[in-house]
Amino acid sequence: MINTIRQPAVAGTFYPADPDELRDLLQHYLQEAHPSAAVPKAMILPHAGFIYSGPVAASGYACLREHRDTYRRVVLLGPAHRVPFRGIAAPSATTFMTPLGPVAIDRDAIDRLTALPQVHVLDEAHRQEHSLEVHLPFLQITLGDFTLVPLVIGEAGAEDVCEVIETLAGDAGTLVIVSSDLSHYHDYATARELDAATTRKIEALDFETIGYDQACGRNPVSGLLLYAQRHALSATTLDLRNSGDTAGPHDQVVGYGAYVFS
Repeated sequence: MINTIRQPAVAGTFYPADPDELRDLLQHYLQEAHPSAAVPKAMILPHAGFIYSGPVAASGYACLREHRDTYRRVVLLGPAHRVPFRGIAAPSATTFMTPLGPVAIDRDAIDRLTALPQVHVLDEAHRQEHSLEVHLPFLQITLGDFTLVPLVIGEAGAEDVCEVIETLAGDAGTLVIVSSDLSHYHDYATARELDAATTRKIEALDFETIGYDQACGRNPVSGLLLYAQRHALSATTLDLRNSGDTAGPHDQVVGYGAYVFS
């Protein structure tokens, strides 16, 4: 196979492009976090610019530091923001690059997934997509050595996403991460109310009634919640804030939550 590299698309905008600056920022977020003692099987974490959602994402990633030897592969699912399509998009790349270095793609796992009718290779969906990329530096800092299965979710139902998770999550050393922000561009008080309601649905594993206005990653979130139901996983909220709490004004905020499934 020819080695192909997916270059970072949002380094220097969503997070620092300088490796030392990026590493220092991540360590700061992780030191400030208050993680759960649970060993995660899966997590839902946000994907905005680091100054906005980085502290919330760190609440989840801090859980991995004590268990980094547990994980050998990460299945990372995020919503499509750039390219509309049906189904689930895998990349043809063998490597995803970040300012901290290369991340190897588990091509054998992707070959298993592309045997499913809802999964296909679509590089255009990955080229400019930030919902996966912003998680990679956190994973590099907390896990070190791992392989990645990056999947962009288009128009796909909970059953389609759940089947993908089912295919890989049973393998030893596999961690599932769903990338999603919560409500968008409401005032601070309204956002807190909406995001609290969404959080109750996530904790109840209610995969059927979460809407796109409640979570931009509604499709992968729903698939994970269905998987959690079927495998008796419980969801715990680690952090629930919005951009008004981190780095933005209060008139139009975006909500962020960190949830661990164990």
